[in-house]
Amino acid sequence: MSMWTRRHFFQGAAMALAATRVAGANDRIRIGVIGIGGRGRDHVQSFLQIPSAQITGLCDVNQAARERAQSILAKAGAPKAEEFTDMRKMLDSKEVDAVSIATPNHWHALATIWACRAGKDVYCEKPASHNIHEAWKMIEVARETKRMVQIGSQSRSTPHKIRAIQELQNGIIGPLYMAKGLCFKRRRSIGKTPPEPVPPGLDWDLFLGPAPMRPYTKNRFAYNWHWFWDTGNGDIGNQGIHEMDLCRWALGDIGLPQTAVSTGGKFVYDDDQETPNTQYASFSYGAKQITFEVRGLLTGPEGGQPVGTYPVGNLYFGSDGWMWLDEQGYQVYKGEKNELAAAVKAERGKSTTVLHMENFLNACRTRNHKDLTADIEIGATSVILVHMANVSYRVGRLLHWDERAKNFGADAEANNLISRDYRAPYIVS
Repeated sequence: MSMWTRRHFFQGAAMALAATRVAGANDRIRIGVIGIGGRGRDHVQSFLQIPSAQITGLCDVNQAARERAQSILAKAGAPKAEEFTDMRKMLDSKEVDAVSIATPNHWHALATIWACRAGKDVYCEKPASHNIHEAWKMIEVARETKRMVQIGSQSRSTPHKIRAIQELQNGIIGPLYMAKGLCFKRRRSIGKTPPEPVPPGLDWDLFLGPAPMRPYTKNRFAYNWHWFWDTGNGDIGNQGIHEMDLCRWALGDIGLPQTAVSTGGKFVYDDDQETPNTQYASFSYGAKQITFEVRGLLTGPEGGQPVGTYPVGNLYFGSDGWMWLDEQGYQVYKGEKNELAAAVKAERGKSTTVLHMENFLNACRTRNHKDLTADIEIGATSVILVHMANVSYRVGRLLHWDERAKNFGADAEANNLISRDYRAPYIVS
């Protein structure tokens, strides 16, 4: 059975099973959304488009964010949801069946683990975790509790990307020897912001959670938390995790590499950002390789893209040619003359986030994690490559992975970055 047919078979089976239940409002899966910033509001708007979902809980450490989300519900004619500042109180609610997590990265693992142990299924934004230790713990807890945990790698539910990966695995450019991810997303300087009093309505202690206590600054809050090691993983773990996952997927969901190395820096800008704005990473699997590049500064195009664009996508190289894949579609070039062999445009239709959430809700009904297109084991394995790259960048050397010991061998400095010093009581264990 092909990947395409298989996906629709599972969806059809799940829908048929769901149809045997009592129809109507009581058949809906009740969703609590945790973290209602920019991406969290997308979660609210996406679940509102799915008849089998009902948003019954809204959780955010910021009162203003909860109010904005309630306005979205009201505008859509949906019932008002119960509000929570502390997710633990939402997880105790009997009015919530599943949670959708769109917090900053450093909360993903703990929120998922708490939710699973509270008997809730989980849709968690990418990247799956903030560090390697958390990735493994998320898999362990999801399996122990038998909860459905979908990671928000919606490329796995995107029709033209499913088709592209199927074409690659069917040999359209011969056996693959390299998959390359590009994250050339233009990022401007965040400047410098001084410590200041915590704004009214914001619980700063809960926002930091597992991270060290730091003074509140505007740059450590809102979107710019991505660029601090305490709370984010740089752009390789922000936008780049999508392309990293597509690298692994094309190579047959290949596991962890033998070696990983990453170099780069934070160039040009003098600002508060800690993570690199320019980064190169390479992962060796022996006969195959994954490479990755982040460029947030001015740069030229690659992959046949027109001048003036900042490509975010994937290049695949095989014995007979190469492919470029991005949100717009994919192109295949073959032979010594690089002749265009195929050009497929992305289909218009449902939002890929909605498709991915529908897949999650179907698996919540079938109770089979293999029905998920981005099960936690997939998302966690992909994000470990991101973490390997960042560990290598931070220690400044090539890392050798010991699969049996699940660490970097005798490299104590690198091993120390597999986990973090958690701030009690927000401990991932």
